[in-house]
Amino acid sequence: MVVPMLTAGQACWQKNLLILDNYMGKHHLIIGETTDFITGKTVVDTHDERERRKIAKFLVNGKGFSKSDITSNVQLPLSVDGDSDTVSIDFVIRLRDRAVMIVKFGPGSIVSRQRPLIAAARLLESYIIPYAVISNGQDAIIMEANSGKVIGKGFDAILSKKEVEAEMEHMNFDKLLPDRTDKEKRILFCMEVLSNRDCECD
Repeated sequence: MVVPMLTAGQACWQKNLLILDNYMGKHHLIIGETTDFITGKTVVDTHDERERRKIAKFLVNGKGFSKSDITSNVQLPLSVDGDSDTVSIDFVIRLRDRAVMIVKFGPGSIVSRQRPLIAAARLLESYIIPYAVISNGQDAIIMEANSGKVIGKGFDAILSKKEVEAEMEHMNFDKLLPDRTDKEKRILFCMEVLSNRDCECD
């Protein structure tokens, strides 16, 4: 049997369709509605949302945080060179009226998502939030935001509420140096806002 050859245009169209189908099917396909585990509010049900819910349940059931310790879907406004947008932080954990950890879900490889999350931890409050966790739902990287160092890998390495409370006795909640603020904003804007815009346009 002779298999007909695709023209360049047909091949390109087929490739883009497969990419779109894979991208939409895994991350942005709307399945219906579901309940936010933290707030109890009705939200759009997607594969990404299911992964976020899994992470939230682990923080509560596996690491001892209360739902009241966790704020979900926190928006961080950014403005760089007259261009403004927001970056979403999936979970901000607060203890004793201090933000102590941010957690963000990102599909696929999480290594490239480390630096922008560190920037977010340095910008979200008037002080540097001590810990930043990036996860794709299967793995996690835990970082110390002040130094930028990786201090653990895997869900089990995420600090529990008791561990964070013990560490708080020694936390300084340092402020970001003024000359670093603009640099961190540019890093976060470029790696989160502009890259997401590119994805939306592809």
